[in-house]
Amino acid sequence: MTAHYDVLIVGGGHGGAQTALALRQQKFAGSIAIVGEEPELPYDRPPLSKEYLAGDRPWERMIFRTAAAWAERDVALLLGRRVMQVDAAAHRVTTDHGAMLSYGRLVWATGGSPRRLTCSGHDLVGVHTVRSRADTDRMRDELADVREAVVIGGGYIGLEAAAALAKFGKQVTVVEALDRVLARVAGAPLSRFFEAEHRAHGVEMRLGAQVICITEGDGRATGVELADGSILPAQMVIVGIGIVPAVQPLLDAGAEGGNGVRVDGQCRTSLPDIFALGDCAEHRNGFAEGDWIRLESVQNAHDQAAIVARAIMGNDDLYAAVPWFWSNQYDLRLQTVGLSRGHDAVVVRGDPATRAFSLVYLRGGRVIALDCVNMVRDYAQGRALVTNGVRVDAALLADPAISLKALAAG
Repeated sequence: MTAHYDVLIVGGGHGGAQTALALRQQKFAGSIAIVGEEPELPYDRPPLSKEYLAGDRPWERMIFRTAAAWAERDVALLLGRRVMQVDAAAHRVTTDHGAMLSYGRLVWATGGSPRRLTCSGHDLVGVHTVRSRADTDRMRDELADVREAVVIGGGYIGLEAAAALAKFGKQVTVVEALDRVLARVAGAPLSRFFEAEHRAHGVEMRLGAQVICITEGDGRATGVELADGSILPAQMVIVGIGIVPAVQPLLDAGAEGGNGVRVDGQCRTSLPDIFALGDCAEHRNGFAEGDWIRLESVQNAHDQAAIVARAIMGNDDLYAAVPWFWSNQYDLRLQTVGLSRGHDAVVVRGDPATRAFSLVYLRGGRVIALDCVNMVRDYAQGRALVTNGVRVDAALLADPAISLKALAAG
């Protein structure tokens, strides 16, 4: 017998969990189920590469709700299952257990799987990605036998993992193919600041470096060979080179997409009664000049979940939230609002040497994004500048004595 749910949510991360909670908050009376690939209750993923890896946050503080709390909200949890096939016409999915589940509305919130190396040795013991609790638990189990670690990828995940490993006293090397870390998401001043911070904590930076292979001994990773012929010894290799959106069943069912699945302003896919949100959803974003983009952030998943819940309840609100992100490394709190892509000027506000400063990105004289390091006030006040695309003189922005609130007010 095929079980039926009025709303079937595929994915137990932030987006999936928040959709279910938002529906109940809005008094949705129908049946709801969350299908989660992992056996764990829905939980908070960002700490996996930060506080959880470093041992600063216990598992009990990672889960969104207890099993009893989900039951109180009458949300069924179908955990340890993966949806393999979607029949959009029949409004039905098939799981890897062979079970069929029918739905009134389907919400696809699967995120993505870590992009993996393709070189020799990519699958050796000791080579890790960071996407699930199991991933981080495996790393934690191996840490006692690790002296040297190599992190491949200088994005947020890679740098956060490097900071956590350095805290444990490991000898860490970050390998980045481009000429600076965070090159895809931030301006050069921020990249150089974080490179210097990591070096100050004993982390070696290999920039503009190409990985040839992972070296092996007795079935385990022993090092990383680079194109210049050098071999970096390592008992642990962490790969943080992005994710692949987990949308193949939707694409196989005929959904429009490629780099994720494409959705409209209400997060509807091209398939009837199927929504998608979060890391796996490609949408037109006003803060990216209307381009099709995917946003890999908790904020995006949370905000899109609210839009999906309201759409299911019959509301016609459209997604228009300003993007924001954060990263914790050592005692540094980086907060970003807006998207800096396409900027034609960057203003340094404050002195990076004090470890508290902001970068303000402009395009055509208008503020499009801020990166704030240990500057919560700038982050909070700068949101209005980004949201409204305020045109501000660069000299005024560079003066930390002038509040961004005052500049936003004109």
